[in-house]
Amino acid sequence: MDQTKILERLLEITRNLSTTVDLETYVQSILSAAAELTESESASIMEYDAVKQEFFFRFVPWFHREAIKDARVPLNGSIAGWIFLHEKPLAIPDAKSDSRHYSKIDELSNFTTRSLMGVPLVLHGRPVGVFEVFNKSNQAEYTESDILLMETLASLASTAMQNSILERSAQSSIDGARELDRLKSEFIAITSHELRTPLGLILGHSTFLRELIGDEYHEQVDAIIRNATRLKEIIESLSNVDNHQTGGATLREGRASISRIVQDAALSFHEMAIQNKVVLKVEVPENDDLAVNIDAAKIAITVSNIVKNAIAFCNNGGQVTIRGERQQDSVKVSVEDNGVGIPLKDIPHVFERFYQVESHLTRKHGGMGLGLSVAKGMVEMHGGRIWVESMEGVGSTFTFILPVDAPEPPKQPFFV
Repeated sequence: MDQTKILERLLEITRNLSTTVDLETYVQSILSAAAELTESESASIMEYDAVKQEFFFRFVPWFHREAIKDARVPLNGSIAGWIFLHEKPLAIPDAKSDSRHYSKIDELSNFTTRSLMGVPLVLHGRPVGVFEVFNKSNQAEYTESDILLMETLASLASTAMQNSILERSAQSSIDGARELDRLKSEFIAITSHELRTPLGLILGHSTFLRELIGDEYHEQVDAIIRNATRLKEIIESLSNVDNHQTGGATLREGRASISRIVQDAALSFHEMAIQNKVVLKVEVPENDDLAVNIDAAKIAITVSNIVKNAIAFCNNGGQVTIRGERQQDSVKVSVEDNGVGIPLKDIPHVFERFYQVESHLTRKHGGMGLGLSVAKGMVEMHGGRIWVESMEGVGSTFTFILPVDAPEPPKQPFFV
């Protein structure tokens, strides 16, 4: 074919790339150009489905569309698969004699493939499909010029298709994340439900036995009670996470004192602070009980989770200070420690479920990475906000703000 005609046609298609809005129309023009300029009977573009590891026909001439719209071509055992895997063009002068030819498509479309040539469809440096032409006229063989022409057209096609491909890839990632989240939620729900009954029996019987046995066995029974209680705390955290995810969490609002909640938390962790050789201080206004409209039990859990973390990650001789103060239409609570601090790379993730900072710290202090996630969910249920400021080796300050009058709880479930 005349080289001038080829260049004019390529120039026309290139110009149309920036002006044609409809993707189907534009790519069909590329298919027509490919067939015409390589003197072929037909052309098609197949896109690769990475999940199913097969190709589907993304663009075909209208007269083949209905017959092969649901057809699939395997990655292995097809010429398209070879082109895709090797990322190289391939010309086949006699398709019937080539074992890689997938003849089922010929049967579906009532089409006889005598010869074919294909090039990989590449987007951002990786193959996403295959562009093929079929049956060069006069039983001639495809040439190097044909291959160069097809590679040029394939580049234009992939450019036009990139938004569509990227959107589907993003949607696939979103769907995968949702499915993973669903499986996590299902695991949490089943685990927390199935463990409650046997754990309750262990705690009940071990507490009863402690009253009956001699002092020489108290240490062993106390170990059972202590670890069973720890398991109970984990199950409660799992349950809280599940309730937030499924929308099962509700607010039982009433007027409550933040000052009282802070003081109760300090009292609850007094022994833990002594054992860890940490000074635990409370700073709240003397003439203001910091009354807010909240679910007191949920905010108490929030404060407890933060304080427990702060004490656990403080070194001997460290200090943890719990503060409460009023700010116009809100109340601010902060828990400051001078402990090990949080590495900069971990700060954006500390409120994520099951996220644990540095494996060596996890081994030392234990935990499943649920406490801060639960705290975040409970604060946000009240229309509040929680954040952390930290410097590794210096300490951390966890802060949350609650509106004095909490809004209606969210009707849609959210994720913590």
